[in-house]
Amino acid sequence: MINTNVVSILENKINIIKHNEEFIYLVGPIKLPVNLDGETTVFQWYCWLRCSDIDGDFCGDGSFNLEKIIERLASSNLAEMQQSSVLVYGDFENAEETLIRMHSICHTGDIFGSKRCDCGFQLKSAMKMIAAQGSGALFYLSNHEGRGIGLFSKALAYILQEDGFDTVEANLNLGFVDDARSYEDAIAVLKTLRTKPVTLITNNPRKLEALQESGANVSGRIPLWGDKSEYNEKYLETKIKRSGHFRGDLNE
Repeated sequence: MINTNVVSILENKINIIKHNEEFIYLVGPIKLPVNLDGETTVFQWYCWLRCSDIDGDFCGDGSFNLEKIIERLASSNLAEMQQSSVLVYGDFENAEETLIRMHSICHTGDIFGSKRCDCGFQLKSAMKMIAAQGSGALFYLSNHEGRGIGLFSKALAYILQEDGFDTVEANLNLGFVDDARSYEDAIAVLKTLRTKPVTLITNNPRKLEALQESGANVSGRIPLWGDKSEYNEKYLETKIKRSGHFRGDLNE
């Protein structure tokens, strides 16, 4: 039996989003103090989960029973799956000017600080840009590892890259498309949190197109290049020449 006090604490922190034929549970906001260059910056953190990822078939009609959800969390083995989340700063809902970034998880770059890519640099830089702007949101997309191929497949792709393949060739030769990422769930969450215009931090035209085609209120784009080194020079050039990324100053 679930403690009724636990239910009362949690119920006001869960929002249900209907997206196509699916339902998404959005949990938050949760205060998250973050260390940015030695200074504490307080963000508001949300996490989301598809109803279908919870053990059982009770979500088809969109009904919401928090006690039943809590009872089934332990048997759903969510630790074997990654859940996406969003880090919000300032008055994201109402601010006239705000920034967003759709950031694809990168185990090697974000966690280990790998120089084979620029992901860790982009993650921290985007957080700083959002804080400096005074309002914004960084979406951290967990099913985007290796442009959507997963961590194990990314490791195989790295081996091919060490033998001369570029990032696109490696993915294709493993049977994947160049970029398998979907932004649908993140966009549904964005539309729930804000309806006013947003400026997207990206060099990737596919991210911009995904937002525009979804009807999201996108007012513009700003680039995010930097941290070029001998280890990622080919990777960055491939983004431009093979994946069509907007050219920026790679010498930043």
